[in-house]
Amino acid sequence: MVFYLVSFVSWRSRVMLARSLLLFAGFTCIDSQHVATATNPLPAAFSDLLPHFLVEPDDVYIVKNKPVTLTCRSTPATQIYFKCNGEWVHQDDHLIERTVDPATGLPVMQVKIDISRQQVEKVFGLEDYWCQCVAWSTTGTQKSQKAYVRIAYLRKNFEEEPLGKEVALDQEVLLRCHPPEGVPTAEVEWLKNEEVVDPASDPNFYITVDHDLIIKQARLADTANYTCVAKNIVARRKSSSATVIVYVDGGWSGWSKWSACGADCTMWRSRECSQPAPGTGGRDCHGLDLQSVNCTSELCPQTASGPEDVALYVGIVAVAICLTLLLIVVVLVYRRKKEGLDADVADSSILTTGFQPVGAKPAKPENSHLLTIQPDLTTTTSSYQGSLRSRHDTSGKLSVTNGPLLDPLPNGSHTLHNGKLSSDPAELMNRLSAQGYFKTLPRDTANTSYGTFNFLGGRLTIPNTGISLLIPPEAIPRGKIYEVYLTVHRKEDIRLPLAGCQTLLSPIISCGPPGVVLTRPVILSMDHCSDANPENWAMRLKKQSYEGSWEDVLQVGEELPSDPFFCQLETETCRVFTEQLGRFALVGESLSMAAGKRLRLVVFAPAHCTSLEYSIRVYCMDDAQDVLKEVMQMEKQLGGRLIEEPQVLLFKDSYHNLRLSLHDMPRTHWRSKLMAGYQEIPFYHIWSGSQRSLHCTFTLERLSLSTCQLTCQLCVWQVEGEGQSFNLDFNIAKDTRPMDADFLMMDNSAPALAGPSAFQIPYLIRQKICSSLDTPCPHGADWRLLAQRLQLDRHLSFFASKASPTSVILDLWEAQHFHSGNLNQLAAVMAEIGKQEAMIFLVTDGEC
Repeated sequence: MVFYLVSFVSWRSRVMLARSLLLFAGFTCIDSQHVATATNPLPAAFSDLLPHFLVEPDDVYIVKNKPVTLTCRSTPATQIYFKCNGEWVHQDDHLIERTVDPATGLPVMQVKIDISRQQVEKVFGLEDYWCQCVAWSTTGTQKSQKAYVRIAYLRKNFEEEPLGKEVALDQEVLLRCHPPEGVPTAEVEWLKNEEVVDPASDPNFYITVDHDLIIKQARLADTANYTCVAKNIVARRKSSSATVIVYVDGGWSGWSKWSACGADCTMWRSRECSQPAPGTGGRDCHGLDLQSVNCTSELCPQTASGPEDVALYVGIVAVAICLTLLLIVVVLVYRRKKEGLDADVADSSILTTGFQPVGAKPAKPENSHLLTIQPDLTTTTSSYQGSLRSRHDTSGKLSVTNGPLLDPLPNGSHTLHNGKLSSDPAELMNRLSAQGYFKTLPRDTANTSYGTFNFLGGRLTIPNTGISLLIPPEAIPRGKIYEVYLTVHRKEDIRLPLAGCQTLLSPIISCGPPGVVLTRPVILSMDHCSDANPENWAMRLKKQSYEGSWEDVLQVGEELPSDPFFCQLETETCRVFTEQLGRFALVGESLSMAAGKRLRLVVFAPAHCTSLEYSIRVYCMDDAQDVLKEVMQMEKQLGGRLIEEPQVLLFKDSYHNLRLSLHDMPRTHWRSKLMAGYQEIPFYHIWSGSQRSLHCTFTLERLSLSTCQLTCQLCVWQVEGEGQSFNLDFNIAKDTRPMDADFLMMDNSAPALAGPSAFQIPYLIRQKICSSLDTPCPHGADWRLLAQRLQLDRHLSFFASKASPTSVILDLWEAQHFHSGNLNQLAAVMAEIGKQEAMIFLVTDGEC
């Protein structure tokens, strides 16, 4: 009796302690019913047992909008509660079931909770959503394993799809497939003419760990359509089919025996192209199928030649000699002319003639004073109609270092005819896409510009995107001709891995071909959407390697003069100096919640509406011209129209979602069909920068077809009490405002400009400015003062590391002011630093 009393007192103390701990942890809402279950003491033999779990919660995936259930069962347990992402789940959300284990007599407690998609999305971007349960007994507590709840999805677009091939018999075939991004990771299988490929039953097939399909030795039966299939618990996606054609090149059987010597003193033999015979598009046998030789005098029926035959033979020999001499003369004349043409291309007259522009050049400002001096055009200005190639490059290919990507144009046509491109855009895209590194280049040419350039340089621009590539004079070695391209990728075409608080701040841009030799940096200009406050960001320039991985090549603000990359970050534009062409993107990592991205809100509605229902689409996109252009093109296809001027919103790294709502609609004429008070875009969908065309659709209904005027207020906020509102007022029947002319940066210049037409400053004037300012001057009237006057003095160490600092400064000025360049302004700056207009090109070292 005494022992039982002591045990009861001890157990009672533990219950009170456990209840105190629960209350301390925030469970103030626990009622007496829950505690009362512990008033019956456990058998003495089990009074000191800690709870152990019979069932622990497992990782689960939310498919579409269906909630998931987590289950936890423990014995002996007096209480079980779930904790999700560090916070206790309210007791009312627990489904509790209590039983007794018949074998041990111990109490068994089971608890279930439901997790919805909205709960997971609220913390999306912070970390994975997790839950675990905590069980109490009279002795103590135990925690279960963590169960992670993830939203399952499967993107539509494959990261890499298989490409059709024509291969020879017995050749190895590699078909690549990178499935779409998905959670859980998609499983991959291959179809051959819609039948599943099973390597176990046909060992000639092999599927790699990276999901690529290998046909070890191609057979005729392997000619088929192959499709890559990706599937997970959400969906099943099929790639485009790749047609593999296995062809057979013809082979000769042996020669037949020689025939008897005929009356014409010849013998014949033949062979057939049948070992094997050519098939499925294979090449025919190369060579003769019939061969003849002269018979010896002993075998020939005609043992002697008469006078007529001798005369015939002499005539044939004479004609052959004449033809040979004529051919030699023609070859010599051709070579001399070709050398003369090459000399014309390489001589100094190209400095004054340059290339004919690919398109019209924007007019320069008038009254440019000292910078309006034009080159002397009295020198030789011969016009060359042929192909411009290097005198020493007889192969016609780019002269670059060895590497896997250094023959980017297989047909070797790097030519310029009077400054015009040698091939159409579609042909260039097809050639580039055939290379392994260019597999993600878009097939269409709407987002790609290209041109052919030599040492005079030039400029590539993707119209209405703010993206350009400036190739300064002397950046391409003399004697070289490069065919250069510039393209902007859609976000779904390129997988850019991001971690933590990183976000994509710029478009993903490719310029190439990679590996070409540059003797000075080119300048790649592109929009960025950060708030441009260096205290809030750690920004890195990323470049994709030949193998496909992304590498940090530069941290903005911490550049070294010796680096091959340099970044000039302006309010809305990033300008990258690079001596290596390739694929680039600007990625930022927020250092505090004060960091913000500039978003552009664009509102569209149907251009025509004949029903009572009317929809308004509000796009939330990065503040970049290329994204706006993409949405404009998409809405044009959907029949939408812009109903309000785009607005800029600063989106903070506060982990709060973006909320949008419509207010102040005339209730007598309109009503909203939205059930909730607002719509919400998850934080991480915006912050990652990788989501395409994020938008909310507000479906409205007018009460009468005669109602055409819609007036309301669009409110957008991220944190309660902070936000912006915009007034919408338009006529849905008569509004004819243009979709894009006022809001896109309309670029009327040609996508490609080669030679002097690509620059504001004439080539010879530029050379004289450089020779005047490159030499250090004791009074500072040199390139350093020019950089200060142009507000570029932050980059003095970078400029000083170059052979001609002035030239690099002028390159940056050209990149900044191509569309709005004012030569008067530059002339005024030159005058301010002490270089008078009349004396600017006569300054010597002694006069500094």
